[in-house]
Amino acid sequence: MNSPEPIDLYPSVSEDILFDSGAQDPVFEEIYPRLKGFQLGSTNSWTKGQPFDYYKRMREEAPVMWSTTRKPQSGFWSVSRYDDIKHVELHPEIFSSQRGSMHMSVVKNETGKAERLMYAAHNSLINLDADIHRDLRTQQAAFFFPKYIETLKERVGKKIDDLLDNMERQGPVVDFAKLFSTELPMFTLCEMLGVDEEDRPNIIKWMHYLELAPQFLTHPFRMFMAEPMFPFRFEQMLHDMFSYGERVMADRIKNPREDLLTTIANATLSDKPMSQDYLDGSWLLIIFAGNDTTRNSLSGAIRLLTEFPDQRQMVINDRSLVDRMSQEALRMVSPVMHMRRTATEDTEVAGQRIAKDEKVIMWYGAANRDPSVFPNPDVMDLTRENVTKHVAFGHGVHRCLGNRVAQLQLQMAYEKVLDRFPNIHWTGKQKIEPIILVHAISSLKVNLYGKNGKRPVMVATG
Repeated sequence: MNSPEPIDLYPSVSEDILFDSGAQDPVFEEIYPRLKGFQLGSTNSWTKGQPFDYYKRMREEAPVMWSTTRKPQSGFWSVSRYDDIKHVELHPEIFSSQRGSMHMSVVKNETGKAERLMYAAHNSLINLDADIHRDLRTQQAAFFFPKYIETLKERVGKKIDDLLDNMERQGPVVDFAKLFSTELPMFTLCEMLGVDEEDRPNIIKWMHYLELAPQFLTHPFRMFMAEPMFPFRFEQMLHDMFSYGERVMADRIKNPREDLLTTIANATLSDKPMSQDYLDGSWLLIIFAGNDTTRNSLSGAIRLLTEFPDQRQMVINDRSLVDRMSQEALRMVSPVMHMRRTATEDTEVAGQRIAKDEKVIMWYGAANRDPSVFPNPDVMDLTRENVTKHVAFGHGVHRCLGNRVAQLQLQMAYEKVLDRFPNIHWTGKQKIEPIILVHAISSLKVNLYGKNGKRPVMVATG
């Protein structure tokens, strides 16, 4: 019996990935100082929120600053001003997403652990440049256009009502992040992808492990102390997750449905099917990226409504302001804290020379509080004329494909939360995970009925 002809697959970009050299100094002379006071490249630095005071110093004193981290990771250039970040985003031919991926560091995997996860992380839409990025983006775009998003409204609205009912049963003090912010985006993304109901609990579990994966791979002992069972379960989790992805993708090729998983499974580049690395990376990216932005914006917005009660009252008085509130919260929360690009040639930003293959990190939280663009940036202000000009979704060709889906969920959630619990109040208790990429609020305690509020007593009438 003859063996089947091998399928000619589109080559993985990870075959050409740039690994960190461990360089602790840049090639060209630094014209701005290295500011002390915060370790941008250390996960431990990020458990108390974003360093907005440090960002301010960066913008004023060192807008393109060389930042160091521990070997074998290489140092990187930190860009903090709004206009400079837009410049980087608008020149993808010079500042590549593909050359070194969007991850702050890519080190050689000497142990071979989680190797498939590394390939999946590199071979996805967010890490592609030029025509191949545009081609894959176009193939998925129908699921992110207003016509499709409109079909989600009823299902998303019902899910929000169910989540609010559950919070009310457990109130008055509940964990908003766990009971609401984590649940809503995961539901919406599973609906879009076409994940079967019985598989959804596994998706939620896998996302938890993936979020903690960078800590485990870089600081295994610390991770073991924080979550002792994690190292033992991690490899099994990866096996289960990728086996699920292979099975589902194979099924969608044979039995296509009207869902995003089918589009991903049948995607092509240059008329060639995608490798398994691409398929793995594509469906995981949708869940991971779509989940993080919405989840942390929701929790962050509830904090802001507590900190700025005058703005909350404006929205309660005039619900047409919900969209502006959503945009302003995105600006102030900046749930995706940074993205990386890699210089494809010697270049310059704000007078600082940057060498080919050096990393450039764009700090969105710093750009979104640049006073030259957003006056009085640390104050929530729904009346800003440029309230939509934030870069919370990125900018240019890599602007988040799912931004409309995120905004649908955010606006519907804020409307319904304020209808049911207009006095919802953050108690001041929260937990932020040690993750550099996203502002990961894993716990946010709120009182549904206001500060020290009690559940309203139902009085029988008639």
